[in-house]
Amino acid sequence: MPIVAHNDLPAFARLKEEGQQVLAPELALQQDIRELHIGLLNMMPDAALAATERQFFRLIGQSNQIAQFYVHPFTLDTLKRSAQAQAHIDRYYEPFERIREEGLDALIVTGANVTGPDLALEPFWEPLIEVIDWAYTNVCSTLCSCLATHAVMQFRYGRRRQPLPAKRWGVFAHRVVARSHPLVSNVNTRFDVPHSRFNDISHAQFVAAGLHVLAESDAAGVHLAVSPDGFRQVFFQGHPEYDTISLLKEYKREVQRFGAGVQTTYPPFPDNYFGLQASAILDEYQARVRTALDQEQQELPYFPEQHILSGLNNTWHDTAEGVIGNWMGLVYQITNNDRNLTFMSGIDPDDPLGLKRVTPSSG
Repeated sequence: MPIVAHNDLPAFARLKEEGQQVLAPELALQQDIRELHIGLLNMMPDAALAATERQFFRLIGQSNQIAQFYVHPFTLDTLKRSAQAQAHIDRYYEPFERIREEGLDALIVTGANVTGPDLALEPFWEPLIEVIDWAYTNVCSTLCSCLATHAVMQFRYGRRRQPLPAKRWGVFAHRVVARSHPLVSNVNTRFDVPHSRFNDISHAQFVAAGLHVLAESDAAGVHLAVSPDGFRQVFFQGHPEYDTISLLKEYKREVQRFGAGVQTTYPPFPDNYFGLQASAILDEYQARVRTALDQEQQELPYFPEQHILSGLNNTWHDTAEGVIGNWMGLVYQITNNDRNLTFMSGIDPDDPLGLKRVTPSSG
């Protein structure tokens, strides 16, 4: 079933151009299909704001076979925005006050850029806690991505992320380590996930906090974990929502930062991402960049993006669809159950979500 284009957010038109099924609201009203409402708290910086919308909307739309989905983007007022980005937010995003009043079935929280090692000093800290605390008692399940995972692990579970020796970025092989959990049922037991981060929450930290690790990588660490009850909070450390070109765009930005003198070392390639031909092209480009800088040229050589695109492979999206589809299916199942559901701590092998069905009281 499709995502419903309930406003004129450009992301809907872009997805429709790509061939995604996007339903006009007047057509949605003609269908007797259960609606699910998912919030998207988009904390990404201005340059990535619209791309992040499309990535998560696309993942939801391609994974969804069960309901009409309304996705409600919102952000935090404390995040500084350019005039253009703020105009986009004012026109297309919803205020958190309205979302809190009208309610959600599920919530996705994106990552964010940070300015220092202490997340508690970031401008999103207090308002993010407010959103997460509200969602914990009012939303079926919250899915946290990357930086959001690190923030929630710090303020709710008391586990601070640790700096890595070097930036961890690239595409890494993972394995499912809790095959009975319904979030990873019917997905590949080995699959790839992109990562891009300078910090890490370790397996030991997740386990010490009482969380359950579902998928991890020998090289990249934990990707997927869930809260002690098994479902109320879902944590990604990787970026399964990434487009095929996302790491290429990021590499390009890193090269430009080097060219501008913002960073002193030329960026290494993302691991397991560029093929031999692309690597050779980019090695040659690095030599040209260094020559241009030595000669104090005003502009860097043109980045050979078009020569790289055809050689890139996406080895993660199918499994990402499977996990997100399982997540949305469980949200649908739980929110449509006509019996009360209470969350219990721990995962029972006979009840891997940690959910206990109870008969409603007559009182």
